[in-house]
Amino acid sequence: MPIIMLIMECIAPVIMPLGRKWLLIVPLACALGGCGDRSAPGDDPRADPRDGQRVALGARVYAQQCATCHGAKLEGQPGWRRHLPNGRMPAPPHDESGHTWHHPDSLLFGITKRGLIPPYAPADYQSDMPAFGGKLSDDEIWAVLAFIKSHWTSKEVVETRAEMMRSAPKR
Repeated sequence: MPIIMLIMECIAPVIMPLGRKWLLIVPLACALGGCGDRSAPGDDPRADPRDGQRVALGARVYAQQCATCHGAKLEGQPGWRRHLPNGRMPAPPHDESGHTWHHPDSLLFGITKRGLIPPYAPADYQSDMPAFGGKLSDDEIWAVLAFIKSHWTSKEVVETRAEMMRSAPKR
């Protein structure tokens, strides 16, 4: 039996009593039902944490290129909120304990590709974060971001990030 027939069998008892009104209600319900799955502004579909292949690629690249500083479990370096003796900051965590999730994907992509230089940091800012643009493809950088984002799963972080991205100034 075609899938449309199965669907109609399930919803017919609900929509038939409505008469022709269902012609308006069903498309509206379908349109509104799709709203909940949209990404919040600030999220880029290239960093979709629901894309299993992209997350798997990101996990491999992260392990090879990022884990040395940011930790195999995304935990960052100890004391990441305090300046080191050389004045630089330790690598922050990318799990929910850090602040990475506060930033839009485009900013995270830019920092990863170009390093912590203007417009991502003040002109005189000194950082141990290298630019990966010459080492990783754009697709690999987006995959790493998808991998990192796949670890942001608590209701609090997901909801707060969505609100922050909706409230962020539009560029």
